[in-house]
Amino acid sequence: MNKYSHVCVLKGGWSNEREISLLSGTAITKGLRKVGYEVTEVDVDKNISNTLQRLNPDAVFNGLHGTWGEDGCVQGLLEIMGVPYTHSGVKSSALAMNKIMSKELYKTINIPCAEDKVINSDDLFDKDPMERPFVVKPYNDGSSVGVVIIGKGDEFRQDLNGPWKDTDKLMVERYIPGRELTVSIMGERALCVTELKPKNGFYDYKAKYQDGMTEHIVPANLHKNQTTQLMKMAIDAHNILGCRGVSRSDFRMDGDDIYILETNTQPGMTPLSLLPEQAKYMGISFAELVHWMMEDASCMR
Repeated sequence: MNKYSHVCVLKGGWSNEREISLLSGTAITKGLRKVGYEVTEVDVDKNISNTLQRLNPDAVFNGLHGTWGEDGCVQGLLEIMGVPYTHSGVKSSALAMNKIMSKELYKTINIPCAEDKVINSDDLFDKDPMERPFVVKPYNDGSSVGVVIIGKGDEFRQDLNGPWKDTDKLMVERYIPGRELTVSIMGERALCVTELKPKNGFYDYKAKYQDGMTEHIVPANLHKNQTTQLMKMAIDAHNILGCRGVSRSDFRMDGDDIYILETNTQPGMTPLSLLPEQAKYMGISFAELVHWMMEDASCMR
């Protein structure tokens, strides 16, 4: 018997990741209905509190991605309303979304991070903040939105209306060459390690969500000690941020050196997403995964 009967799946919203959230929400709804929940899908707008009051669900499955849905905002609203919800709470969602704060926490437990600087976005157009190649990213966005690798000879200063035009602060990191790896956490355990091999360039927004753009190697071809190290680092990141339910941490490996990039508290749930793929490898079906996540829902500050 399910802990909750009627649940609302929150999806869409108005962040840069709206389209991906819509895909995630549709897949989540299908999975929840398969295991017996009464589900109402909600395309979130700024009247979400009124909508939830009217629908009066037992709990919410948060299928939102990006700002407002992933950074503690909707979590705070649900706390005020007393509605149990999936994934991490207010504080851990806000910390994970803020790359400045999350990296400071990683460093307290000796998880290696790339050298970085935080700059005003306008300053990037005056001079290089560090030796090239370097990576530029918004400090509080996800799904590689606005992430650009600046290499030798690259010219970007002519485009003043580029991906950072609405961003006040940017994080600039030393570019780490090598392998792209990711680890999903479910509860207190790491599922496995996936290596990502984009067909073109790096693992950007297009490579993440367009079919055929990235090869997923599950599990990654690594030495046993490398796998163990990556899984431990992902668990440690999940715990230091105070995450609940599922998370996914992304890494770069240059030779034997491993660096964490970020932790995602709202991993994608689309047909191309990494968390469901790793769960499937571990023998957990999509319906079983969303059922576990829904039963794990609670109010948590």
